[in-house]
Amino acid sequence: MSVNIVVPEVGESIVDARVAKWLKREGDAVSPGDALVELETDKIDLEVAATHGGVLQRIDHKDGADVKVGDVLGIIAQGAEGAVGAGGADGARAPEAKAQPPAGAPAGQSPKSAEPPGDGKTRATPAARKVAEQKDVDLKTVKGSGDAGRVMRKDVEAASAPMGQPGATAPRAAPTPANAESESGRGRLQPAQAKAPALPPPRPAGERTEERVRMSKRRATIARRLVEVQSTAAMLTTFNEVDMTGVQQIRERHKVPFKERHGINLGMTAFFVKAVIGALRAFPRINAEIQGDEMVLKHYYDIGIAVGASEGLVVPVLRDADQMTFAEIESQTRELARKAEDGTLSLADLKGGTFTITNGGVFGSLMSTPILNPPQVGILGLHAIKERPAAVNGQVVLRPMMYTALTYDHRIVDGSEAVRFLVRVKELIEDPGALLLE
Repeated sequence: MSVNIVVPEVGESIVDARVAKWLKREGDAVSPGDALVELETDKIDLEVAATHGGVLQRIDHKDGADVKVGDVLGIIAQGAEGAVGAGGADGARAPEAKAQPPAGAPAGQSPKSAEPPGDGKTRATPAARKVAEQKDVDLKTVKGSGDAGRVMRKDVEAASAPMGQPGATAPRAAPTPANAESESGRGRLQPAQAKAPALPPPRPAGERTEERVRMSKRRATIARRLVEVQSTAAMLTTFNEVDMTGVQQIRERHKVPFKERHGINLGMTAFFVKAVIGALRAFPRINAEIQGDEMVLKHYYDIGIAVGASEGLVVPVLRDADQMTFAEIESQTRELARKAEDGTLSLADLKGGTFTITNGGVFGSLMSTPILNPPQVGILGLHAIKERPAAVNGQVVLRPMMYTALTYDHRIVDGSEAVRFLVRVKELIEDPGALLLE
C-alpha cells in the first residue's frame, strides 16, 4: 500500500509553495510524525510531516521545485512493499503501519505520540536548519528549547557562539522587543539583523566573480507587492517631529515596578500603539481600505508591527490592540519578535491588520518614507531618537527628538487629515498622560 505526500492547505491566501529542502531521502524509513520536507511560501515556512510509517519510496518534486496545494510531493510505501524498500536502505526496517489520515499534514499537526522522529533526526525549525548549515553546526549536538525539544534558531546561534560548547543548553537572550531602549534611545521589534553585517574577505586581485541567487517565495512576493502598491495607490508622505522627553521620563520612573509586576520591560511600543489608536479614532478614514468604489471603515484596531526577518519584511498583527493593556502589548510584541526570529510565525499572526507601524530607527535611519502595506491606507514610520536643540519656554535646550512620517493613500485620505493625524500622535506622545483619556 502506498500513501501520497501532498502539499497541505495552509490558508486560503496561499495556493503555491516551493520545496526548500527534503529532510529524508528515497529509501529512508519514516515514522509517523517525522518531518519529511520543508516548504517555503510567500508568508511562512512549514514542515510537512509523515502521518504513516513506512519507507520514502519516491520523491516527485526535488529541492527548489515550485508546487501547488494538493500536488503530490512523494510517496510512502507501507506494509510488505515498505519492508522491502527498507531492507535496501542500509538494512533499515520499516515501522509498522498505523491507520492514519493521508500523509502531508504540517508538522505542527502531527500526533504527539509520533515524537521524536523514528530515524533519530533532530526536530528543528527551517530557520534553525538554515543557520546550522551556515555556521556548520551539527543539530544533534544542540539542545532545543522549543516544544517537545524542537531546536530553534536561537539555540543554534547560542551553540555556535565563540564561547559556546557543542550541546550548549543556554540559549541567547530573547530578541529585543519593539522600541526597546538602545544606546541612542532608539529600538523596536527587530531581530538581531540590526547588527552590522560581517565584512567579506578581501577580493583577490583580478577576480570579478558574480553570483546568481534565486529569490525566495517571500522575497519575490514582497517585490511584486511593492511594485503593485506604487502602481495602484496615490501615496504621499507627511512628516513631523516628536519630543520624546515625556515618554522617556515615564519609562525611567516605572521601569522597575513594571518589570517586577509583569516580568517584561516597559518599551516604547505600547506608547506609540496607544497614540496611533487615539489618532485613528479621530481620523477613521486612515483605518480603512478601498474596495472598488467603496471605502470600508473599520471600527476595530488591528495594528501591524513591521519586523525585519532574514527572508524579508513581515508584519505580524496585534489584534484588538485598543483593548490591550501596556503590559499585554509589550508581551505580545516580544512574543511576535521571538517567532519572527525563529521562523515560527503562523498565518494567524500575519493575517489582516488595519494600520502598520514600522521603524527604521533601529538601523540608524534619521528619516524615511515608508511604503503602504496594502490594502491598508496608512503607515507610520518611526526613526532614530537624537538629541537636538529645541526652543522650550524661550530657551534653547537639548531634547531627545524623533522624526515621524505618515505615508497615506491620497485617494481617500486628504492631506489635512494626514497632517492632523500625525499632529495628534505627536500630542499624545509628548503628553503621555493624555493616553489615559483615550
